[in-house]
Amino acid sequence: MSSPDAGHAPSTVADTGRRTAVLESAMATFERFGYRKTTMEEVARAARISRPGLYFLFSSKETLFRAAVGQALERDLTAVEQVLADRGRPLAERLVEAFDQWAGRYIGPLARDAAAVIEDNPGILGEVVETAPRRFEELITEAISAESGREGALPVAQTMISTSIGLKHQAASREFYLERLTIAVGLLLH
Repeated sequence: MSSPDAGHAPSTVADTGRRTAVLESAMATFERFGYRKTTMEEVARAARISRPGLYFLFSSKETLFRAAVGQALERDLTAVEQVLADRGRPLAERLVEAFDQWAGRYIGPLARDAAAVIEDNPGILGEVVETAPRRFEELITEAISAESGREGALPVAQTMISTSIGLKHQAASREFYLERLTIAVGLLLH
């Protein structure tokens, strides 16, 4: 049975692997061309699947985009969890790497195009636009509170997130973003 937002549900491990690979190809295509300029034909070519096969998995470009972004966010949150769990490294270093996994990787054309698409079509990504950032905030807050106590952890985490958002919008490169974020994290932890 398929849901209107998920395309057709995969029925086997091979189908799940194929769907994952198609979503990775789709995300790379959206990153390369932006949402508006990406066509289902380009995604099918990148995924080495027929266009009808792509439409079998995902009923529309919007459905495909939602699934690709959802998969990317889940992957990013898993990476953030792993980075923050490495208590053998200094907190500041772990936080900067966590923010890089969450936001730094998305500096460039896709970030600007995706923001415009979301703004023009607020429902395009569904609840993931609220749940994923909320989970990221929880992870950052937990990491800070584990090192310095619960008191003050939430506002520090929220300030780091706000700083990251501001830097992301003004950064021309990932390196600039990380350089400035490292300074901000250091200041906010002291």
